[in-house]
Amino acid sequence: MNTEPLPHRAARFLHRKARTITASRATVGLDGFVDEIVRVVDKRRSAESYTRLRTLAAFGARIHAAAGKSLNTELVVERVKLGGNGPIMANALAAFGVQVTCIGSLGYPGLHPAFAGLARRATTYSVAEPGHTDALEFDDGKIMMGKHASLSEVNWKHLINRVGRKTFENCLVNANLVGFGNWTMLPQMSDIWEHMLAKVCPKLPAQPRHTFFFDLADPEKRDRHDIRHALALIGRFQHYCNVYLGLNEKEAFEVGDVLGYRGARRGDKAIGTIAKFIHARIKTSAVVVHPRSCAVAVSASGVVRAVGPFTATPLISTGAGDHFNAGFCLGKLIGADDEISLQLGVATSGYYVRTARSPGLKELANFLRLQ
Repeated sequence: MNTEPLPHRAARFLHRKARTITASRATVGLDGFVDEIVRVVDKRRSAESYTRLRTLAAFGARIHAAAGKSLNTELVVERVKLGGNGPIMANALAAFGVQVTCIGSLGYPGLHPAFAGLARRATTYSVAEPGHTDALEFDDGKIMMGKHASLSEVNWKHLINRVGRKTFENCLVNANLVGFGNWTMLPQMSDIWEHMLAKVCPKLPAQPRHTFFFDLADPEKRDRHDIRHALALIGRFQHYCNVYLGLNEKEAFEVGDVLGYRGARRGDKAIGTIAKFIHARIKTSAVVVHPRSCAVAVSASGVVRAVGPFTATPLISTGAGDHFNAGFCLGKLIGADDEISLQLGVATSGYYVRTARSPGLKELANFLRLQ
């Protein structure tokens, strides 16, 4: 029996496979946002100094107290950065040395300056102007306030006309990993998947099977019928490739509700239970659920878990889930099992929320060895 701690095993596996990473290819999309990371002022002391509201509960109480009256809230923009599930995940994979192509709403007809750094690290194709997010961050969570009008242009017609049919097909067929995030905010994504299943997936090689990773991204606002349809489409991709569905804790129970889940909702055991419930109904290679302090994967082989390097005071939280996805998918690119892939995911996210930077391979390995 191997008694070596999982983070150390993951670091050793990463070191052994490091040379294969630069030969790996990933295509990620299809959204794109400009994110403003925002703090909410509690007390303003001077022109230069203030204290911030540290918790969602405190902000919620202030809003609740203003019901029937009014509320003046000061927002301080801490930084402006590239955003969107696809670009953040693509940027993180590129930091590892993966050959990355990112397709999405990155600025059209010209690339938005927020994505200039990504364009230096990866190949980019854009079909629309980016959305915009005001990310109000607190120690215990965040509120993502988005403007999404431009995302309606991310559709099959524009992908074919603005990227090119052959180019788009090659980006998928020639990749070892394909990642799709933010179904919730892309109203035409299900239609794009329908076209891909009909026209692109039959061209994927039978061996070795591609890895496809899907992240719905907070589907609460979408119609239940649309969510069920999206899950059914994700399940159909399993015929052509190895499919992984990634969900945070909130998303997992929202998806579970749509599928008829009536089980436990609190405690570590409930995370495994909801993951098993979803996996039994969509039958992908695995369902991955990542709360803030751990991650669970359920496959035909059973349930595995990795404990995350949790911090109660993150420097940044917007993009933490996308960094988890990048770390998990890095594991799949280098042939890791679900357990090591989970550990790479929670460590990548843990490093990012502490530093506001995507780790390189050496930084990730060193971070794992410290756990």
